[in-house]
Amino acid sequence: MLFQHPNHEALYKALVARDMSYDGQAYVGVISTGIFCRLTCPARKPKPENCKFFDTVSACIEAGFRPCKRCHPLGPAAEADPAIKTLMDALEKDLSYRWKEANIIALGFDPSTVRRSFKRHFGMTFLEMARQSRIRSGFETLSDGGRVIDAQWDAGFESPSGFRTAFARLLGQPPSRLKGKDLLKADWIETPIGAMIAVSDKYMLHLLEFADRKALPTELKKLWNLSKGELGIGRFAPTDQIEAELGAYFRAESAGFDVPVALHGSPFTRTVWDELRQIPVGETRSYGEIAKAVGRPSAVRAVARANGANQLALVIPCHRVIGADGALTGYGGGLWRKQYLIELERQFTLSGEKKRNT
Repeated sequence: MLFQHPNHEALYKALVARDMSYDGQAYVGVISTGIFCRLTCPARKPKPENCKFFDTVSACIEAGFRPCKRCHPLGPAAEADPAIKTLMDALEKDLSYRWKEANIIALGFDPSTVRRSFKRHFGMTFLEMARQSRIRSGFETLSDGGRVIDAQWDAGFESPSGFRTAFARLLGQPPSRLKGKDLLKADWIETPIGAMIAVSDKYMLHLLEFADRKALPTELKKLWNLSKGELGIGRFAPTDQIEAELGAYFRAESAGFDVPVALHGSPFTRTVWDELRQIPVGETRSYGEIAKAVGRPSAVRAVARANGANQLALVIPCHRVIGADGALTGYGGGLWRKQYLIELERQFTLSGEKKRNT
């Protein structure tokens, strides 16, 4: 069973009370210090507005927070596996270091064993953790209006070509090509199940996707072509809106997404997406049921393709579509996320809330 969190206010009360029942189940990131802690941390408590709560250690790290040196939130994992402690200590000393498997071997550890340990405890490998920390630093520099060379150094890349390659692998374009007239802007949004990339113009949201999805670079390239290169880094009002709505969603406070959206798809694809948004929160449908609902009962495969082409994760709830036998089938964000989202949405059903994504 996944641990289901109460709202921000209840978690803050637990933090102030150092409630042991949340130990290992919830973590707090302190925006003003960049540190994340257990809720039982003995340190002075931050103001409520400076707190962001997370389900997992990996979510804290993905959001850019460093582990507290007083409450040691990585302690249980580190105590169980000396390799984790050694590598996390090394990463903390130099977040910009470019880690490779050879470095892990040089420390006397087996890369495959380390990979499994980090995936088990943190939901990501050590090399993924280190790489994301570096790229995130460069992304934030560009988002704040910094130069590409400054972003490169902030990300710990000595080679401009290396930074361009790493950046393009994530966003589909090198940083220099994302500095146009900014008809569209891309920015990070942190969630309890990983970072997302949001792209919007001044009026609508065009893309919302998990940062580690393999199709993300291709999706961003399409938007770059659509905007004739006028895609920059930063945010417009729709990104602020979807970030707030995602916060309420993951706190199980509201399943409604009211942000205006731009749908980039064929008429049939958009018809399928419209039908997906009619699936009540807490319920699922099969591909065959969606095909019948749109008047094309034999077009099950076409429905599956339209489902997979969705560029607005959660807003268009393609995670609510499952196999005819009830099995969880393909999801671009990963089946573990699909399971998480389905279980999260059961809270709305249990509470009597039947809101739809509209």
